Amino acid sequence: MPYTAEHALRSRKDFPALQKRHGVHELAYLDGPGGSQVPAAVVEAIADVYATCNVNTHGSFPPSHEVDRRMQGAREAVATFLGAVSADCISFGQNMTTLNYSLSHAIGRTLKAGDGDEVLISELDHEANRGPWLALRERGIRVQEVRLLESGVLDYDDLAAKITPRTKLFALGASSNSLGTVNDIALARRLTREVGALLLIDAVHYAPHFPVDVTSLDADFLLCSAYKFYGPHVGVLYSKPGALDRLPTDRLRVQDPASPYRIETGTLNHAAIHGVHAAIDYLAGWGTGSTLRERLVDAMTGIGEYEHRLAREYHDGVRRIRGVRVWGPDFGTRARAPTVSITLDEHTPAAVATALGSQGLCVWDGDFYAARVVEVLGLAQRGGLLRTGISMYTTESDVRRLLSAIEQLC
Repeated sequence: MPYTAEHALRSRKDFPALQKRHGVHELAYLDGPGGSQVPAAVVEAIADVYATCNVNTHGSFPPSHEVDRRMQGAREAVATFLGAVSADCISFGQNMTTLNYSLSHAIGRTLKAGDGDEVLISELDHEANRGPWLALRERGIRVQEVRLLESGVLDYDDLAAKITPRTKLFALGASSNSLGTVNDIALARRLTREVGALLLIDAVHYAPHFPVDVTSLDADFLLCSAYKFYGPHVGVLYSKPGALDRLPTDRLRVQDPASPYRIETGTLNHAAIHGVHAAIDYLAGWGTGSTLRERLVDAMTGIGEYEHRLAREYHDGVRRIRGVRVWGPDFGTRARAPTVSITLDEHTPAAVATALGSQGLCVWDGDFYAARVVEVLGLAQRGGLLRTGISMYTTESDVRRLLSAIEQLC
C-alpha cells in the first residue's frame, strides 16, 4: 500500500509529542536517526504493564504468568519484524551497544591471537559497532578496517582484499547513521562465507526505513534498536539458530540457559519490551496483507519509499543553496537511507543546529558517535556534520521550513 503525504499527516495525530509547540513554532522532529517519537499506543502499552503486571518473570502466580506471556509475544513480534524463523532467535538488552559488547566478549573468547585470528570492521560504522571489536586488540587479536572513500561509500576493493582465511568475523553496518549510505551486505555475506567467517550486521539505522529479512541476509547476528522505529529504548539481538549457543557468554552462577536467554543478564525492562511489541503492531497497521509479516513488509516498503522521496527533495534542495556542501552518496539509487548531512561554509554545525532549534526545527550536529567517519572526512575540527533525518511523520511542510531557514542562514 503506498504511503502518502496524507498518511504522514494522519500519522502525526498518533504521536503525543507532535502536538507540542515551541513558543509560536510547531516542533518538526527531524532527528529520527537519533531516536524517533513514539505513538500513543506504545505509551499506553508500557503504562499497562506497570498498572497490571509489574512483577518478575517465571513466578507461580497469575501476574507473573502474564508477564511471561507478554515477553514471549514481544519476541515473536520482533522475530516477525526481522523475518526470523523463531522467537528463540531474539534476545533483548538495554541497548544495541550493551548487547554488542556482551557479544564481543563472548566471541573474543573463541579467538586465538597465536593463530593469527582477525576481525574486520569499517570506517563508516557507528562506534557501537567499532569500539567493542577494537577492544579485542587488548587480547592480541588483529582488527582491520575497511576504508571509507570521500564519496561516503566503502572501498569494496579494500573490503575484498581484507577478508581472508584469517578473518573470523566481519562487523558491518547495514546503513550509515551519519551519511545514509547503504552497504552491500550481499557482497559481505558472499565473501565471509567463502572463508568461513561470521557476519554481524548493525541494522540500527537500517531497520526503521527498510523491510528486514534476516533469513535472506543470512546474517549470523543482527542488532537493532527499537527506539529508532517508534518504540522505547530497548536493544534487540537476532542470532542465527545455534549461533548464540556456541558462545561462552557472561553468566552468573546459575544454570547455563540456551538461546535466546544466554546473553540476557539481569532483569529485563518488561514494560519497555511490551512497548516494542506495540510499536511493531502500530507499524503493521499501515500495511495490508493476511499475515503480520505481510503487513509489516508492505508498511515498511511504503513508508520507506515516502521517506526516500522526501529526503531526496531535501537533499536536492539544500544542495542548490550557495555555501552548503552535502556529504555522502546522492539519491540516484533506492539503496539510500533518508538521512542527509551537510556543512555550511560560514557557520559551524552547532551554531546552525542551535539557530534551527530556536525555530522548532530539531536536527543534530556533531559526529553522532560515527566519530571515525567525521575524522576520515576531515571534519572533526569543524564540529562534524549537520544531520537531518526523515521519519514516517515528517511532512513536506517540515522540509520546506528547514530549507528556508538554512537559506536564510546562508
